[in-house]
Amino acid sequence: MSVKTQFSIKDLENLSGVKAHTIRIWEKRYNLLVPERSDTNIRAYDINNLQKLLNIALLVDHGHKISKLSNMSQQQVFQLTRHLTLENKSKSALNSFKVAMMNFDYKLFDSTYSELQTTRSFREIFLNVFTELLEDIGNLWMTNTITPAHEHFISSLIKQKLLVNIELIQNRNAQIDQTFVLFLPLNEIHELGLLYIHFELLLHGYRSIFLGPSVPLDSLSHLQAIFPSISFVSYLTVSPAQEEVEKYVKELAGILRLNAGDSLHILGRNTRHLEQENLPAGVTLYHNLNEALKQALNTAA
Repeated sequence: MSVKTQFSIKDLENLSGVKAHTIRIWEKRYNLLVPERSDTNIRAYDINNLQKLLNIALLVDHGHKISKLSNMSQQQVFQLTRHLTLENKSKSALNSFKVAMMNFDYKLFDSTYSELQTTRSFREIFLNVFTELLEDIGNLWMTNTITPAHEHFISSLIKQKLLVNIELIQNRNAQIDQTFVLFLPLNEIHELGLLYIHFELLLHGYRSIFLGPSVPLDSLSHLQAIFPSISFVSYLTVSPAQEEVEKYVKELAGILRLNAGDSLHILGRNTRHLEQENLPAGVTLYHNLNEALKQALNTAA
């Protein structure tokens, strides 16, 4: 599998949010970017052009004039970006994480994360920065702007931070007599959202059992013999396929035979076409991570 080192103008648009038409104007009028050109005059941009555009886009969003920025060196633009006020750190960090991903630069990832930690909790970093980053990555992957290697690289680094923070709190005694069982279906490997729910549940004093990816459905009922009341939680990103999700949820509810104290909570990209009224009793559908956390924690309280 090849890894991108050059990007089309459409890639730059997807990564920066700046329209291709605007990029061409900036390039022609201000000589902002210096692409290579093929024999047929097709532009190709390297990673330095991408990083400069991300920084320029951020500065323009915060009132800086493109005419002045175009006269600065890339280092000057970078320094100006770093001096943005505190409330702009999320967007700046988002761009830095994207550059780290494109360069496979774990040191830049760690330094950006460490800088965020000076003013924000892990919860704030995940909910305000990582969730937006992961959403962007999903869109970039679907438009072929990035390769699976990029996605796996950045996801593994985010997972490391999640596991470190989970380890800090997982040995606390559960303070609330409510058990959550978190699992992913067969062939589902996207576990970051579910891991974060696990972190939040532990943080709030619940008993949370994280089973991870590709859990056979018939193995879940064994936990019901151990714990009298269980809230099952599953996150469906790519599996099962959208057209199979409703059938899967109904099959799962049938296998679990949800008792009065049991419930099933589902969320994720592949659930977005489901309707709550079509789901079995005891099953609750959530449209996003924040809604799932708020409702699940309130229900368990």
